[in-house]
Amino acid sequence: METTTKKAALKGGEWLIKESDAQDVFIPEQFDEEQRMIAKSCEDFIAANVAGRLDEIDYQKTEGLMPELVKKAGEQGLLGVSIPEEYGGFGKDFATGMLLTEATGGGHSFSVAMLAHTGIGTLPILYYGNEEQKAKYIPKLASGEWISAYALTEPGAGSDANSGKTRAALSPDGKKYIINGQKMWITNAGFADVFIVFAKIDTDKNLSAFIIERNYNGVTFAAEEKKMGIKGSSTRQVFFNNTEVPVENLLSTRENGFKIAVNILNIGRIKLAAGAVGSSKLVVSNAAKYANEREQFGKPISTFGAIRYKLAEMATRLYASESALYRATQDIENAIEDLIAGGMETGKAKLKGTEMYAVECAIMKVHGSEMLAYCVDEGVQVYGGMGYSAEAPMDRAYRDARINRIFEGTNEINRMLTVDTMLKKAMKGELDLMGPAMKVAGELMAIPDFGGEDDTLFAAEKKYIKNFKKAALMVAGSAAQKLMMELAKEQEVLMNIADIMIEVYVAESVLLRTEKLVSLQGEAACTERLDMMRVYINDAADRINIAGKNAINSYTSGDEQRMMLMGLKRFTKVNPFNTKEARRRVAARIVDANKYPF
Repeated sequence: METTTKKAALKGGEWLIKESDAQDVFIPEQFDEEQRMIAKSCEDFIAANVAGRLDEIDYQKTEGLMPELVKKAGEQGLLGVSIPEEYGGFGKDFATGMLLTEATGGGHSFSVAMLAHTGIGTLPILYYGNEEQKAKYIPKLASGEWISAYALTEPGAGSDANSGKTRAALSPDGKKYIINGQKMWITNAGFADVFIVFAKIDTDKNLSAFIIERNYNGVTFAAEEKKMGIKGSSTRQVFFNNTEVPVENLLSTRENGFKIAVNILNIGRIKLAAGAVGSSKLVVSNAAKYANEREQFGKPISTFGAIRYKLAEMATRLYASESALYRATQDIENAIEDLIAGGMETGKAKLKGTEMYAVECAIMKVHGSEMLAYCVDEGVQVYGGMGYSAEAPMDRAYRDARINRIFEGTNEINRMLTVDTMLKKAMKGELDLMGPAMKVAGELMAIPDFGGEDDTLFAAEKKYIKNFKKAALMVAGSAAQKLMMELAKEQEVLMNIADIMIEVYVAESVLLRTEKLVSLQGEAACTERLDMMRVYINDAADRINIAGKNAINSYTSGDEQRMMLMGLKRFTKVNPFNTKEARRRVAARIVDANKYPF
C-alpha cells in the first residue's frame, strides 16, 4: 500500500478541533495491487459459489450448505487474511482486512456468516486468548475446519449487555466452570463448533468470557429464527444447562468480559461499515443496469432526471461514506503500528489502536448502515414494480440491509456513544473541547469576519468545514454547560449533537479524499468526484442546521436562543450551488459505465 510521510497523527476525535491535511489521509485509490488481488479473490469466490445460490441459501433448502461455503472460503484462505502466520493465516494488516470485508459485502447471508466468524467469533480468542488457547483454536478457525459464534445477547440484555443473567460457578474440585443461562440472536449457532460466551461468575458485577465447544454437555439449541432478512444465516437461541467448561477456557481474566465485548464491537462496527460500502456498490451497479435496460415512453428510464437524481444521490452518499471509512481505517492502522513500534504486543496493539478511534468506529457504523439503507430503498424505487418482486435483486438487498442499523449496537446507542466518548475524552484531558468551544462562544458576540474571498479550488469547502466544526462545538459545548449531568438523560439532544458530528466527520473526509485525488490525477480527471464532494457538503450544511436548531430550541430560550440560532445560521451558510447539474454529471458517468464507477 502506498504510504504518506508520517507526522503526528490526529488522535481519535481530534478532527473536531484540528485541521487535517489531505496529503496525510489515506484514500482507497491508494490500495496496492496485492491488496486489490486479495479483494478480487473474495469477489470471485462470491460470484462463483454464492451469487447463483442465493435462493437456496435463503430458504435453507440444502442442509449444511452454509457451513460448507464458509469452510470452502477457509480452504481458499479468505478466513485467515488477518490471522498471524504462526496460526495459519497470512498476517495482513488492518486496512487489508477492511478491504476484504468490503469485498464480502455483496454476499448477503453468506457475508453475515463469514464476517461473524472472522470478526466477533475469532478475534476475542486471537486478541485475548493465552498462547495455549490461540494454538488450539486459531489455526482451525483460520482454515475453516471449525466455525465460530459470539454469544452475548440475552432475552433481557440487549443494548445493556452487562445485565445478562447467564451464570458461571466453579465446580467443587476447581477444575470446571458450571454455566447456566440462555443466549439469543446468535449468528452461526446452527453449525458453529466454538462459541464465545459471556457470563457472570457467582455474584460478580461484570461479565467474564468463556470458550465453549459445541459438544460440551448441556449445550442445546432452539429452532432457526424466522427473520425479515438475512434468512440464510443461521440464527438460534443457545441454552446452557449445567454446561461444564474447563477452567482453562476462561478467556482473559475474570470480569474482563465486558471490556472484551466493547473492544471487539469497536472492530465490528467499522467492519460493518465496510460491508455496507461493498453492498452499496452492488446495489448502485444493479440499479444502473436496470435503468439502462428498462424502457418507458420509448426510451431507457436512465435518461429521465428523476432516475438520474436517485443514481447520483446514491453514489454521492456512498463515495462520502467510503472516504470516511478508509480515512478512519488508516488512522487505526497507523496507531497500531506506532503501538507495536513502542513495544506493545501485536494483539493488544490492535485492540488499543481501535479503542483509540472508538468515536470514528461508531460514526462509521451509523453512517455506513444508513447510507446502505438509503441506497437499497432508492434501488427498489428505480426498479419500480420489479423492485418489489422477489424475482429481482432489490427485494433481498432491501430486507438484508435492515439488520445493519441494529447489529453491533443499535444506531441510537452508537449515536449516544459518539457524544459520550467525546465528552469523556474531554473530561480525562485527552481532548481539549472546552477551549475551542469557549472560543466559538466568544465569536458569537464578535462581528463576523468579512475578509476577502480565497479563490483557490477547495477554499470555499475548507471554510465550510471549519464553520461546521464551530457549529458542532457551539451546540455540544452549550448543551454540556447548560444541562451538565442532565445531558445524559436528554437523549434527543445527544442524538442531535451526534448527527452534527457525523456530518462534520464525513463531510471533511470527502473533501480530503477529493483534494488528494485532484493532487494525484488532476482536476479534469476528477470532475464527477468534485461534483459529489460539493453536493454532499452542500446538503450536509442543511442537515447540520436542522439538527442544531432542534437541539438549541430544546434547551435555550430568549436572547441566548436567538444568538445561538444566528450563530448556527452563520456556521451553516454555503454559497449557492447548482446541485441539479452536478448530480446530472455524476449520473451520466454512472449510466455510461453501466455500474458504480468511482
